[in-house]
Amino acid sequence: MTSALSSMIGSDVAAFDELDRDACIEAWGKQFGRKPPKFVSVQFMRRALAYEAQVKAHGRHSPAVRKALVRSLKDVRRPRSALPASSMSLRPGTHLVREWNGRSYQVEVLDDGFQMDGKRYRSLSAIARKITGAHWSGPRFFGLDAS
Repeated sequence: MTSALSSMIGSDVAAFDELDRDACIEAWGKQFGRKPPKFVSVQFMRRALAYEAQVKAHGRHSPAVRKALVRSLKDVRRPRSALPASSMSLRPGTHLVREWNGRSYQVEVLDDGFQMDGKRYRSLSAIARKITGAHWSGPRFFGLDAS
C-alpha cells in the first residue's frame, strides 16, 4: 500500500471519496486481508473503508448502543397498526363509513356484531365480502388495520 493511502486510513474519512477502483481494492485488501467481493461498487468500498477508519480512530459502539440499534431496527421492521391499540376495540354505537365503487356504506358496531342496511353480520370481513364480492380483511377494508 502506498504511504499516502496508509496515512489516509485513520485520518479524514472524506479522503476516501477520492479513491479510484484500484486504490479501493488495494485498501480493502490491506484492511480486511482479502479481495473485495465481486461486483461490489466503488461507492460501497469507499463507505466501508471510511467506516473502518472511523472505528480504528474512535472505537466501535458500546454493547448498549449496539443493542439499542438492533432493537430499533426490529421496531422499524415490525408492522404497526395505524391506530393505537386502545382504539382498535370498537365500541357499540360506532359507525364505520366506507365508499366503494361510488356508493357509501355505513356500518354500525353492535354488542355482538355489526349491522349494515338493516342486516346483522358477525364480522367486518363478511360485510367487506358482501360489498366487494371478494375475500377481504374487514378491518383492513374499513381502514382499521395498517398492516
